[in-house]
Amino acid sequence: MKLLVTGGAGYIGSHVTRQLAAAGHEVVVFDNLSTGKAHAVIGAELVVGDLADGAMLDALFARDAFDAVLHFAASIVVPESVLDPLKYYANNTGNMLNLLERVATHNVRHVVFSSTAAVYGMPAVAQVSEQTPLAPINPYGASKMMSERLLADLAHARASLSYVALRYFNVAGADPQARIGQETPDATHLIKVACQAALGRREGVDIFGTDYATPDGTCIRDYIHVEDLAQAHLDALDYLAAGGESATLNCGYGHGASVREVLATVQQVTGIDFAVREAARRAGDPPHLVAANARIREVLGWQPQWDDLRTIVAHAWAWEQHLATRSQA
Repeated sequence: MKLLVTGGAGYIGSHVTRQLAAAGHEVVVFDNLSTGKAHAVIGAELVVGDLADGAMLDALFARDAFDAVLHFAASIVVPESVLDPLKYYANNTGNMLNLLERVATHNVRHVVFSSTAAVYGMPAVAQVSEQTPLAPINPYGASKMMSERLLADLAHARASLSYVALRYFNVAGADPQARIGQETPDATHLIKVACQAALGRREGVDIFGTDYATPDGTCIRDYIHVEDLAQAHLDALDYLAAGGESATLNCGYGHGASVREVLATVQQVTGIDFAVREAARRAGDPPHLVAANARIREVLGWQPQWDDLRTIVAHAWAWEQHLATRSQA
């Protein structure tokens, strides 16, 4: 298939792009490189541009007859979204509208959309299903919820368009061969932060809240390996190409690990006992956020291969070591 991957130079988009190219698809990556890296694009053409540039999008869609669009480009830092909400609505929702206008005009048949568990807010259930009410508590989650609605409404209006929206839980890890991984500056993802602390690039790691109603008092999250998440996008594409109906699916393993468990695993894998500090709770952190994932397994036939916290941490650690070596070269 001829595919457009927006945000394909970013953390998740680059892993999906590499897998798509390896599967034989012809891939064009469209990325403004605000956080993505050109060297992370493997096996695909890179077009540097911004989704706010309608003329550039028109030229790209006129040049290539895309069979499908995989849309990753977005701003993703929750605290920043609270401080600068208009940036998030403009980039995440407004630019989704720009993209879908071209999808409609050029009769693209399929869209795979990168969504988030942040659309659920602070659910009161142990496992979050796709039927859990949407109640985002920050502009990031709200902007993604609105983007989902844009996509659903367009697909409802155009029988020729079908889509899969994947609601990610906590993505972590890196390519097992350490070719690509997370390079976002000032990353807030726990496993990456802990690996940076093990390398001495941070003074330590803060645990935000130790009095939650969980077994060890710290928040529990569903950590999914980025390679398994990437595979879900290929499965979604195959599903749509085979005539599958539009679907919105959780993408997680269905079980979680606490902050303390993650930090202990990083210390065990790295062999480094970095500083861990206890801090006050952050506003808006649900105690327990784990995916109910029966639907993605049933609908897409998704079979994760890397469902092991130690493996996720080991791959993240190898990637951080690679980055450190590269920066010293």
